[in-house]
Amino acid sequence: MSITLEDVTSSNYDAVCDLDVTDEQQEYVASNMWSLVESHYCQGHTCKAIYQNDKPVGFFMWVSEAPERVSIWRFMVDQRYQKAGIGRTALNLALNEIKASDKVKEIEICYDPENTVAKDFYSSFGFQEVGLDDDGEDMLAVIKL
Repeated sequence: MSITLEDVTSSNYDAVCDLDVTDEQQEYVASNMWSLVESHYCQGHTCKAIYQNDKPVGFFMWVSEAPERVSIWRFMVDQRYQKAGIGRTALNLALNEIKASDKVKEIEICYDPENTVAKDFYSSFGFQEVGLDDDGEDMLAVIKL
């Protein structure tokens, strides 16, 4: 199984927009279509399709909040490809790509504080919880480089 991160382009955006999570996960993840629109009109957004071999199976969007801080805003694997290790491999690839910038000193991610699966998953990569976000709704976790 070959997992890669590829740019979202005119040739694959439609397939990326068709990816979806389970009904139970809908409240945790914004639609890929909305994320692509947002990235088009806002600076500092990076969108990547997660590919398994030659097929898009997931999506990432991260944002340069400041030269030294990147925030992962979107991360999803389509419901048909979950629980196969794709997310773990893809997050590792994304973190390595983000860390390649020598300016970045902190990577952050947010998730529902009641989502213990997300907490355990992200902590296994070194994310440490630092408290609720500014809105008081999502848990903020960071990796300090």
